Amino acid sequence: MSCIRLASATVLAGIRPPPAASGGGALRLLTRKQSPDSAFARRQFAVAVENGGGRKKPNGTFKLAILGATVGAATGSVYTMYQRWTDGSSHKEHEETKPTRLDGIPAGVRITKRYVNPKDTSGLDIVLFQFQTCPFCCKVRAFLDYMGISYAVVEVDAVLRQDIRWSSVKKVPMVLIRQQDGKYVQMVDSSAIISLIATHLQDRRTDIGELAQFYPHTSFFDDDGKKKNDILNKYFLMYREHTPKGVSKETEETDRKWRSWADSHLVHLISPNCYQTMGESLETFEWFSQAGEWDVHFPKWERDLMVYCGATAMWAIAKMLKRRHALTDDVRSHMYDALDQWTTELKKRNTKFIGGKQPSLADLSVFGVLSSMEGCQTFKDCLQNTSIGKWFYDVKALVEKNRGQLQRERIENLAAIA
Repeated sequence: MSCIRLASATVLAGIRPPPAASGGGALRLLTRKQSPDSAFARRQFAVAVENGGGRKKPNGTFKLAILGATVGAATGSVYTMYQRWTDGSSHKEHEETKPTRLDGIPAGVRITKRYVNPKDTSGLDIVLFQFQTCPFCCKVRAFLDYMGISYAVVEVDAVLRQDIRWSSVKKVPMVLIRQQDGKYVQMVDSSAIISLIATHLQDRRTDIGELAQFYPHTSFFDDDGKKKNDILNKYFLMYREHTPKGVSKETEETDRKWRSWADSHLVHLISPNCYQTMGESLETFEWFSQAGEWDVHFPKWERDLMVYCGATAMWAIAKMLKRRHALTDDVRSHMYDALDQWTTELKKRNTKFIGGKQPSLADLSVFGVLSSMEGCQTFKDCLQNTSIGKWFYDVKALVEKNRGQLQRERIENLAAIA
């Protein structure tokens, strides 16, 4: 199916009369009784005949409009053809791209730290590429920590991204997970990563690399006709013949609903809140530097670049996101409303967590998103103006309790930690 769209404009500037009937004479409307409308139409037609069907000379504005439409149509067509030339599959839909497999950890990858849990029985060897305070990265860490899984961390420079130069995908979180044959499968998208590992923990008969192939990126066109790629089943756990004992259809649907809500709504409120002024943006990035130990893992010039360039960029981006998501100037109120929606659901269920007595994947996802701004003024305001605090710290206590022991790998400035 061709995706080339042509813009055209049809202009009715005058009326040409049909050829005169043989024998000459004036043209007549062949009706005996004329309504006022038909009489008016006859007069207008007669004027057109007398003027020889001539058109009025377009004015300058009209000419400019026609020229603009023509140039716009031509430019759009050329751009579309260029896209098709550079991307031969740009017109294709429902194409699947399976997760990439690597022979080993790419050369030059610098492990920052490891979390090692002696009680971990998953048998998984995971390397997590992350920004310490990225909401999506925080989601993955919250899940891994709560499940007691050991993993290595590569702290990526948020500006230069040198540690993921080897990858065609330049986004985090990203994980490399060792397969049974010693190769590594590369997975992106925080929700898909969580679903993949959660599925494996439920049933370990299938190799993690083979299981990852059930989470492909699929191309599709959105409502605006723009081509996108996404993992369409990223909120689903892929069971074999039967769902595990204790897992009902209702609990699965609830989990998917709130995990999706965390990604599609809650996370989009963070940037407009944490970066709404330049001062708050700098304050936020200073906390990011402290939480991510940037002064330990990066040279001072690189750390300063991340803080000042990042704060400036996110301050500008926050304004665009505010308009995109139709937020009012009182951006805090939108965050408060979202958290009230979450706590209202907890009250309705009359349970400690959405998962009941223990956190579910939905609990861990929402907690992960909120933990990304824990040191920011926005979070302090949320604690004062909503009832999110108790649930948040209850989840945090369990996550920290199950987390493995920290082991540092790459230390460039040990004195900065002391």
